[in-house]
Amino acid sequence: MTFLQIYGVTIKRHLDKCEWLHADFFLKIHEVNSLTGERKGTIVFSSVKTYFQKPTEVSRNWYLIDAKDQVVGKVAVKAATLLRGKGKVIFTPNVDTGDNVIIINASKAIFSGKKEFQKRYSTYSGYIGGQKNYTPQKIRLKRPTFLIEHAVRGMIPHNRLGRKIYTKLHVYEGAEHPHTAQKPIPISID
Repeated sequence: MTFLQIYGVTIKRHLDKCEWLHADFFLKIHEVNSLTGERKGTIVFSSVKTYFQKPTEVSRNWYLIDAKDQVVGKVAVKAATLLRGKGKVIFTPNVDTGDNVIIINASKAIFSGKKEFQKRYSTYSGYIGGQKNYTPQKIRLKRPTFLIEHAVRGMIPHNRLGRKIYTKLHVYEGAEHPHTAQKPIPISID
C-alpha cells in the first residue's frame, strides 16, 4: 500500500503508480514514503490549450437532404447543425466551420399536426395597414422553398456570421439540383 499526496492531501492507494488527468493539466502523482516522508517522482504540468480553427484551414463537405415527406422542423434542425459545423471536432463559435447543404423536394416537406392551416407567417411593410399574414398552404403556392429557408434562418446566428453561414444553404423545390459536380453526401433525417 502506498500513500499519495496531492496538494498536501495524503491519499491511501493500492497502486504503485498512478496518473490523474485534469481538464487543464496533467499531474503525475508522486509516491510518498509514509515512514521517512521521502517523495518519489515529480509533478508535471503541461498546459492543454483549446484549439481555435482559422478560417483558411476549414475543409468543407457538401451534404444532400431529401425533404420529401419529412417534417420541416426536423429538416431545418439537421441543416442548421451542418451549416454551423457543430458536429465537427474543430467547431469554433466565431468562425464559419460549417459545410454546404443542399435540400431537395422542399415543396413536399410537411408540417406536423394542424400547422399547415393554423401556423401564420407575417410581414410588415412599415406603413399603416401594411401587415400581411400568410399560412404555409398559401406560401407553398408562390414560393415553396421559403418554408425551409425561414426555419433554417431562425436556427443560425442573427449577425454577420449567420449571414455568411446562410449563403451555404441551397434549397430546391424539386428533386433536381445543379450541384452534382460537388458529389454531395446524402444525409437521412433520424
